[in-house]
Amino acid sequence: MATKSSIHIKPCNIASSEAHNQRTAEYIRNIGESRIYIVPELSTDNEQWINPDFGTPELRTHYDNIKQMVKEKTGRAMQEKERERKGKNGKIIKVAGCSPIREGVLLIRPDTTLADVRKFGEECQRRWGITPLQIFLHKDEGHWLNSQPEAEDKESFQIGSRWFKPNYHAHIVFDWMNHETGKSRKLNDEDMATMQTLASDILLMERGQAKAVTGKEHLERNDFIIEKQKAELQRIEETKRHKEQQVSLAEQELKQVKAEIRTDKLKSAATDVATAITSGVGSLFGSGKLKDLKQANEGLRYEISKRDKSIDDLKIQMQQMQEQHGKQIRNLQEIHNKELEAKDKEISHLSTILKKAFDWFPLLKEMLRMERLCYAIGFTRDMVNSLLTKKEAIKCNGKIYSEEHRRKFEIKNDVFKVEDNPTNENKLVLTINRQPIGEWFKEQWEKLRQGLRKSVEEPRKSRGMRF
Repeated sequence: MATKSSIHIKPCNIASSEAHNQRTAEYIRNIGESRIYIVPELSTDNEQWINPDFGTPELRTHYDNIKQMVKEKTGRAMQEKERERKGKNGKIIKVAGCSPIREGVLLIRPDTTLADVRKFGEECQRRWGITPLQIFLHKDEGHWLNSQPEAEDKESFQIGSRWFKPNYHAHIVFDWMNHETGKSRKLNDEDMATMQTLASDILLMERGQAKAVTGKEHLERNDFIIEKQKAELQRIEETKRHKEQQVSLAEQELKQVKAEIRTDKLKSAATDVATAITSGVGSLFGSGKLKDLKQANEGLRYEISKRDKSIDDLKIQMQQMQEQHGKQIRNLQEIHNKELEAKDKEISHLSTILKKAFDWFPLLKEMLRMERLCYAIGFTRDMVNSLLTKKEAIKCNGKIYSEEHRRKFEIKNDVFKVEDNPTNENKLVLTINRQPIGEWFKEQWEKLRQGLRKSVEEPRKSRGMRF
């Protein structure tokens, strides 16, 4: 499974970055044995890269060159320290100093290579103009666990009698300056969010390790389309529920308005009675205010009639909107149902063809499994073609990756070949020097464990007797 990606950018500590290669010995001298979090035996997996285009690997020298470049391009000295200035409102504003060299820390996988991180750096340079100067891959850091890890912990592994949880990460040092203008690159929050996504896409994508072991087939693209359609249908259902809630609220408001109208009508009737009584009395006394009272009463009746009409119009409009929305929902559901049926038929058809192919060519499934296994180990397309298509043996040097042990093992002039399984004629096996690859990985892992156990026990024996 892919893990959650993270990249943290900060101003670069030049002295710290230039000391990456010497840090292991310093850490071991300065911390107690119970807190050692570097395993020297794993340091062989560390990698580093220095950009050759800038002429010097020394960051202090490169920093001084940037200061000179800024002076030449802008005519002003580079502002290195934090300073204060007065804003338009009279308040004091703190302005950060220039950080021409910045360092990013990336979480990586155990099989992440220097080429992967360089690809990320090159893409950052293409998009934002920030230039990678140095890259360091650290695969020997982590911490010792006090007990056996939880069942869901798939990263920790045992060294001797103790459990070690690795912290795989990379340091990438950037030149943050525009050397044509002499000004610092400006990246906003959206750019930094895009950089997070870029790091996830390049470094932490799932590579399908489990499939190489189990040999199970699937149709990833079709499954993705179906899941996407299901999500869209769920979104439509949620929209429908939201509309229904709006209609329910409108109906409640309508009931409240009707109650207010009934109250107004009762008040109007009472006003009519009072008017009649007043009219009778007024006729006796000859009052001139009766006409004003009648006009006010007529105005009130007109307002009530006008409100009744607007409520009726609102009810009609709400009913029309509800009917139109229901029709749209039904049409969308019908479209999605048809698409799902078509995809189901396509998947069923492809599954039938695949089953026939496996029945007609029994070794096809094994050939596909061998191909996935070879790619997982780290073979190139040409090497896989030689092993499977040409059925040739190949001799290799370098490192190969074991998914079971989650690490790489050294090989030197070793011969690989895909051969028939001696115990099952319908199975194939990848061999190294005529030995099945699984057995070879197991032997190398045991040798590594024994070496680590010996390196831990020897310092204890050399302490001598204490009184």
